[in-house]
Parts: sequence; structure tokens; C-alpha cells
Amino acid sequence: MSEPDEQDERPPAAGDQDERPPVAGDQDERPPAADELAFDVDDLPGGARATIEAVLMVADEPIPAVRLAAVLAVPTERVLALLGELAAEYRGTGGGPVRGFELREAGGGWRIYSAPAYADVVGRFVLDGQQSRLTQAALETLAVVAYRQPVTRGQVSAVRGVNVDSVVRTLASRGLVAEVGTDPSSGALLYGTTGYFLERMGLTSVDELPPLAPYLPEFDALEGAEQTGGDT
Repeated sequence: MSEPDEQDERPPAAGDQDERPPVAGDQDERPPAADELAFDVDDLPGGARATIEAVLMVADEPIPAVRLAAVLAVPTERVLALLGELAAEYRGTGGGPVRGFELREAGGGWRIYSAPAYADVVGRFVLDGQQSRLTQAALETLAVVAYRQPVTRGQVSAVRGVNVDSVVRTLASRGLVAEVGTDPSSGALLYGTTGYFLERMGLTSVDELPPLAPYLPEFDALEGAEQTGGDT
């Protein structure tokens, strides 16, 4: 038998136990006292207010205040207060300069948009002679989905009196509607509007839609719509 190595016989020095790398399943392993990646946004130029602006400038969709708070590592209440201050500042409240953009809450979050007063100029720049408007058929189909969701293609077809399969595919490809489940009785796909739809409409919830639903027929009066809509 070989003699034990001198290193093995050395008594552990004070602090050796704490310096050794953690072992999976070790009962003595303790979670870190604080998030090692945490930082103080107030130490950045402009503080939390400017940091929010920096994040919003790269956002391609509305960001909920809760998510902003998590990214900045600050309370949600403070983020909401700063968002309100920024929105007022961009509107020129308090005698400040009027901006060509504004901060709005829509689609379940906050995002910077061009101001409505400049819609014609911005539209001319973005479209550059191209038309990307929805057809009347697509708008009617979208309205039925918005007010009666979740709804099947067959039910929408029964309301409009025409087959809407291709129109629904167009709306889905534009991100305005999406599959949200299946009808338990027929197995047909159910469709509903998306967060992108709310954003484009400037809404935070479908509950803010104008009261048009009473003018649409109830679906219990459309028995057999799944068979005529080609949705089963």
C-alpha cells in the first residue's frame, strides 16, 4: 500500500470549507444572497428614466410595465410613474416642446409611436406608394372574430354568408388572428384576435371595442355552421 500523500495529511485550514467549489446536492450549499447580475440603473447616465427610454427605443412590440421593472430591477410602481412622466413630457405637457412621437399603453404594454398628427407624412414614408390595407371582406371577417371570439371559420361564414377560409388565412398571416383552441362539440378550430390586433387598434383589451356585438346574431341560431364552413 502506498504511503498517503502529504497533501492529504495536511489539516484543513480555516476557510477551506467555504472556498471549495460547491458540490451538487451538498446540504451546506447556500443560495447567493443577491443576484450577481443585478445592477443599479440610477448609476447609469440619466438613471432609470433614461434607461426606460433606451429599452423602449428597441422594442418591436408593447412591453408590460412588469417586464420593464424586472429588466431594470426596480419596483413596478416606480416604472409606472416614470412611464407616465415620459408620456406627459412627449405630449408637451407643462410647456415643453411637442414631440413627433408619443408613449402610449396599448396591446398590454407600453411602446413609443409616431404622433397621430403626423400620420399622413409617416404613412407616405412607410408605404412609399404601396397599399397594404385590408379588403372589405377581411375587415368584416376580422370584426366578427373580434366580437364573437373564440369562433370557428364555419361560424364566421354563417354570419357573413360566404366562405371565409382564405380570408382567415390572410388575417392569420398578418398576425391579427390566431388559433386559440378547438370547439369541444365539433372539433373545429377556434380563432381569436391577437396582441398585435390590440396594438394596431390602440386597445389594451377587447372589452374596449365599441358596442357592436348586439347587432351580430347569436351562434346558437347558427346550428350546423361547422358543416357548411368546411371547418371540421
